[in-house]
Amino acid sequence: MATTYTNRETTNDGTRVHASARRGHIGWVVAGSLTSGLLAALLLAAAPFVPPQEATITGAVLCGFALGWTMLAVLSVRTTDQPQSWAAVPAVVMGLGGFLLLVLGSSVDPVLSWVWPPVALTLVVWMVVQARRHLRSRSRRWLLYPVIAMLAMAALGGMYETLGAATDPSTARSGRSIDVGGRSLHLECTGTGSPTVLLQPGGGAMSAHMAWIAPRVAASTRVCVYDRPGRGGSDPVQTAQDATQIAVDLHALLEQANVPGPYVLAGHSFGGLYALTYAARYPDQIAGLVIIDTTAPRDEPLAGGPDRPKRYDLVDRVATLISTSARLGLTRLYATTEGAGLPPRSASDVRATTATGSNFRSFIDEFAQATSSMAEASSFTDFGARPLIVLTAGTGTDAALTASHERIAQMSSNSAHRTIADATHDDLIADQHDSTATSQAILDVITAIRNATTVPE
Repeated sequence: MATTYTNRETTNDGTRVHASARRGHIGWVVAGSLTSGLLAALLLAAAPFVPPQEATITGAVLCGFALGWTMLAVLSVRTTDQPQSWAAVPAVVMGLGGFLLLVLGSSVDPVLSWVWPPVALTLVVWMVVQARRHLRSRSRRWLLYPVIAMLAMAALGGMYETLGAATDPSTARSGRSIDVGGRSLHLECTGTGSPTVLLQPGGGAMSAHMAWIAPRVAASTRVCVYDRPGRGGSDPVQTAQDATQIAVDLHALLEQANVPGPYVLAGHSFGGLYALTYAARYPDQIAGLVIIDTTAPRDEPLAGGPDRPKRYDLVDRVATLISTSARLGLTRLYATTEGAGLPPRSASDVRATTATGSNFRSFIDEFAQATSSMAEASSFTDFGARPLIVLTAGTGTDAALTASHERIAQMSSNSAHRTIADATHDDLIADQHDSTATSQAILDVITAIRNATTVPE
């Protein structure tokens, strides 16, 4: 809606003209500036010169927003009779924060996480006051106020996340951090005996999810649990986490940690895909398998060729951009529901880790690689006569998945396919009672290996 103003200005030759005759519409300037800031944020986040890391992506987004506020300040002064020079302040604040994150990366997080929420809230109040004083347009109500409200919610969310992280119960993880090519993976081994059991948790899960299983198995043999990159005590990575990469990482971890094989691999859900892929890639290292309600492998070609790195770079950046929501406390909201059914200490560890940006990013990436992982797991076709037990949840499993589990069981002449009545997919790991079926399956495979016998049905 155009607004006409009656004030007059005098030109250099003394001619008096209406200001509105030479001034633009402030509403279009507000809309264009805010839209430009959003587009700039997205473009900078996608820019190849910005590393796809959570801190730098956040910094790029802030710099993009700063550009939008700068445009509002400059264009409103030069082209309208309603100068919004106050917009330079949020431009400077966001630009400075973005610059620090771009240049210094995550090293400034401990300071910024405490500083930016109160600064942003103060800025919100000041911006509202300034907008009321200087902006006489419907764009204030329909455009500017919603943006300021989102900034306020972001500041409150950031404060919630910072305080939550500071008050999370400290997790004194046992085990070791093992260097694997310049990054560390967390590994914990307990119990004694052979063969060693390796536990692979499901998609988005970590070693703490195996809290019911590991102690039971450790009473009979050595059992090892580890955190995949970005989870628990393991460093995040920038490489695609499909089943093959996870198998390669695990192989390197076991070598560096001097954990001798052969192994019994037990994988739940997506972890079943990783166990199958490892067995297909390193068959001489695997003495037995327990596949726990696995996601079904798919017999289809992998997406490959020279374009795959470019496609993954886009996935990587999108995953990283979404993971920045952890800074706003959004992941902490749903983290409170995680770990249900686990022992208290493990449940607390799961909730604290789930709230982090690195965990959320690895979670997104893992599911983005699902098609590749399912195809890679299909390379497992023959397990000879080595012990293999496949478990299927009795509740919530359809006929197609059950048939897929049966096909996996048929890949060994010494196998069993067990359906656990009344157990759900998660119960096979997280429920104290139903997880005993999983523990028993692992122990049955160990007994079959030690005694060279068949596994019981």
